[in-house]
Amino acid sequence: MGRIIAQVKITNLFEEDKFIQCGMLVDTGAGALILPNSWKEKLGHFKRSEVVELLLANHEVVKGEACWPVEIKIDGFRPVSNEVIFVDMEQQPGENYEPLLGYVILEQAQVAVDMLGHRLVPVKYIDMKKLATT
Repeated sequence: MGRIIAQVKITNLFEEDKFIQCGMLVDTGAGALILPNSWKEKLGHFKRSEVVELLLANHEVVKGEACWPVEIKIDGFRPVSNEVIFVDMEQQPGENYEPLLGYVILEQAQVAVDMLGHRLVPVKYIDMKKLATT
């Protein structure tokens, strides 16, 4: 399976001059937008934050810090407001961090993964269940 890297801009909505632009690994097994702790100060001060626990693919539980509100803009798609989760990430010598772009943000921005073309594609409609009628 190929890797899809999306160009993303994350902006602190209360300090709009504080932002990060980077390539992010699209990970449909992850729910959130995940950045390394060492990048947190680039986004300035957050109005809200809390410690959260994350379950890794190897079933290890780690702590992270969810911070919000941020605007998340995936190149070519509509911007959305959500949170970013900062976690300790290891950086290999000569390599960059690998921030993750999870499925919650993709769905919110009306983005789908084209597995054959190894790219992101627009989704015409936001999913909604049929409204119950009484």
